[in-house]
Amino acid sequence: MAVFTEVSADEAGHLLRELRLGELRELRGIQGGIENTNYFVTSERDGQRREWVLTLFERLTPEQLPFYLYLMKHLARRGLPVPDPQGDARGDVLHTVCGKPAALVDRLPGHSELAPTATHCAQLGDMLARLHLAAQDFERQQPNLRGLAWWNETVPVVLPYLEPAQAALLRSELAYQNHVAAGSAYAALPKGPVHADLFRDNVLFDASSAGPTLTGLFDFYFAGVDTWLFDLAVCLNDWCIDLDTGRHDEPRAQALLHAYQARRPFTAAERALLPAMLRAGALRFWISRLWDFHLPREASLLKPHDPGHFERVLRERVEHPLRADAPPTRVN
Repeated sequence: MAVFTEVSADEAGHLLRELRLGELRELRGIQGGIENTNYFVTSERDGQRREWVLTLFERLTPEQLPFYLYLMKHLARRGLPVPDPQGDARGDVLHTVCGKPAALVDRLPGHSELAPTATHCAQLGDMLARLHLAAQDFERQQPNLRGLAWWNETVPVVLPYLEPAQAALLRSELAYQNHVAAGSAYAALPKGPVHADLFRDNVLFDASSAGPTLTGLFDFYFAGVDTWLFDLAVCLNDWCIDLDTGRHDEPRAQALLHAYQARRPFTAAERALLPAMLRAGALRFWISRLWDFHLPREASLLKPHDPGHFERVLRERVEHPLRADAPPTRVN
């Protein structure tokens, strides 16, 4: 999240009144992330205060946005702890603020856990399987806009900024992923709406003496229809590695995989292609971070992520494939 577009109190207050949510009491820009403008908003109605998140979409179009917003509504109605977009008197959940498409959602309780344990990973694995199953009958269709087609378009743009060894790795991995995607095993992978960006900072937990409880999943604005295995791989590549080296952490990975499969067991194709999808997840975020780092946009609060992190993760996934066996092990 970041601030690319400055929103005034008058503009935020007008939206709140239009949505019949009361009067504006606080407006605060959110630092972090690199895609959209985000603010925390506090409203007051009938003496009661509520917390919201206002998002202005800087890249996504009004034609693309209904998929994300109505997916969140679909999941919220199924009892998942996700933000619920607020509608106007006509029921529309897509609004306009400062000339940009915008949405207002409820602010979920809890805090992100940036140093997760196996317990956190197990809860994430179970919730991710619940999300996949709950979204099976979501009727809207939209591909993962940061999927293979985007990788093929973007790699030539970032290649000139790389050292020869980096460029060779990027080219070879892209060729490998195109080969995998053309195969029969890939075609057999179960698919459906996926989050596609479920990093540590997009999940909330409530800590108590009884242990942490997962209280929220948010930032669905990279969601799309893709393989469930890719979504799981994105999680494994963030939640179950050492952030300094990119190396696999077996206890956390085992906890996440076992919890996921306890609710939705893998197919044979998923077991076979887990190593390839882990590489795909690393490649996707290496490419996007290279793009954001070398071709940045202006923002009043913006910290581009280090692209070298996912280069390290990719090299680890190539050199040490992770099988989907129970327990998961590294192959040396």
